[in-house]
Amino acid sequence: MKKYTVSEPCSLKNFTDNTCAQASFCFRRLLKAREIKVNGVKVGENVALSAGDEVCYFLTPAEERKPAFAVLYEDENVLVADKASGVNSEAVFAETGCRGVHRLDRNTEGVLILAKTEEAEAELSAAFREGRTEKVYHALVLGKMPKRRSTERACLEKDGRSATVTVRAKGAGVPIVTEYEVLEERGECSLLKVTLHTGKTHQIRAHLAFLGHPVAGDEKYGDPAYNRREHLTRQKLLAKQLTLKTEGVLAYLNGKTFLSPKNL
Repeated sequence: MKKYTVSEPCSLKNFTDNTCAQASFCFRRLLKAREIKVNGVKVGENVALSAGDEVCYFLTPAEERKPAFAVLYEDENVLVADKASGVNSEAVFAETGCRGVHRLDRNTEGVLILAKTEEAEAELSAAFREGRTEKVYHALVLGKMPKRRSTERACLEKDGRSATVTVRAKGAGVPIVTEYEVLEERGECSLLKVTLHTGKTHQIRAHLAFLGHPVAGDEKYGDPAYNRREHLTRQKLLAKQLTLKTEGVLAYLNGKTFLSPKNL
């Protein structure tokens, strides 16, 4: 059993996603079997929670052991995790007790760095804000790219109501720069190495879709027919590599590269 106390009003689903990755993986099963208790009462639906509520998840041993992430590196200041697909970054923050300074989309897997102290949080936040990090992804996309390597520029605009973004060649929004290199061609798909020169919400997924090459499995910006045919429900996107250019308390990590052992 896993037991938690709610800190602010939210739905049971959102609380689960952001707090207990193992329960999030099997949330539908737990509800159907009424294996979740809120304040001692079994629930079978996504109920509203209030601050102070107690939530208990009755997981099987196998469900409890399912990892949300692997630790790639850890010291007194930072923890570098290799996040699993299907896990909210917030759940990794909650499970480690560390401070989040950036995040990956739920269905994007790979390298995520967390701070263990206020000083480390301040320096990492500044490094991400000032562009002192290099983020490299691997993405499996539909189609053959027109060039083996290219740096693409566009504008991205967020829509908070729909939790999506729109990419245009010009116009409203913030400038984005996405660089790609073809690593391999696989049938009707291409495996890309993608380097972010700007790090905006859904940038890789939306920019590649705008270019006519959506990420396989992407349910927001992808090709629904292809995803159904291939039975894909999660985007094939991996945060493969993170390189730091850090100062101050984290100067010892300057130039350090963290690499996910996963491959697409």
